[in-house]
Amino acid sequence: MKTYLDCIPCFMSQALRTSRISTKDEKTIKTVLDEVGCTIKGFSLSQSPPEMAAVIYKKIKQITFVDDPYQNIKRLNIEEALQLYPKLKILIEKSDNRLLTAIRIAIAGNVIDLGIDKQFNIIQDLSLILNQKFAILDLQQFVQRLEGAKSILYLGDNAGESVFDRILIEELGKKVTYVVREVPIINDVTYADAVSSGIHKVAEIISSGSTAPATLLQLCNEEFKERFNKADMIISKGQGNFEGLSDSDRPIFFLLKAKCRIIANELGVKEDDIILKSIN
Repeated sequence: MKTYLDCIPCFMSQALRTSRISTKDEKTIKTVLDEVGCTIKGFSLSQSPPEMAAVIYKKIKQITFVDDPYQNIKRLNIEEALQLYPKLKILIEKSDNRLLTAIRIAIAGNVIDLGIDKQFNIIQDLSLILNQKFAILDLQQFVQRLEGAKSILYLGDNAGESVFDRILIEELGKKVTYVVREVPIINDVTYADAVSSGIHKVAEIISSGSTAPATLLQLCNEEFKERFNKADMIISKGQGNFEGLSDSDRPIFFLLKAKCRIIANELGVKEDDIILKSIN
């Protein structure tokens, strides 16, 4: 997916928000904004948003000297999600369609996104999404692919939602490899975050090698690329992974909530719609 002009003010907003979490020093924050603005000037719109974001967040770290500014926020998001876990498991047990309910729960977790300028309330959003109509629902293709799959590659997105991913993984009933980011970036899930969420109890955890808030194959390590090319089924969570892989020739199932107008337009849906989309 290419970058649109509307993405540029979003990058600046992210830079300001992350800088303020990293430091209280106004001069440092101003330096970040100056440097990010100059960096954006050199970008091509043919690049994907996560490609740009990888450079921008690296620049923020270099200036603020803070490697993981969202660390405490991620911890709190995971703790809150873990408190909901037992109730969500009961909800699955009572469901008429366990798999679809687990998919809804996984998508509900996708609202925990600190890379966009939106507020969220996970309990309220969960309640809404459990009853919301899908804008795109390729469930039949999902079930068919799942039935024949021996290996599933599950591409994680945000740290807090990895608890909700765990619930879906438990319902898949297959061998799953859960993929995390190589380094902390925004509130995306790292290896440590995935372990805190209990993913290690239900899946193997590997890093993609990507330093972007997405799965960008040009930034990924060889182990991941080999698994990506050989996986029987690929499940991709979130907007970042969609931005990075929407042009892929591999069969992928995208699970996400369209949290901005650009992504909604790319998918041909409305903002805040929920999606289970199959490609290839």
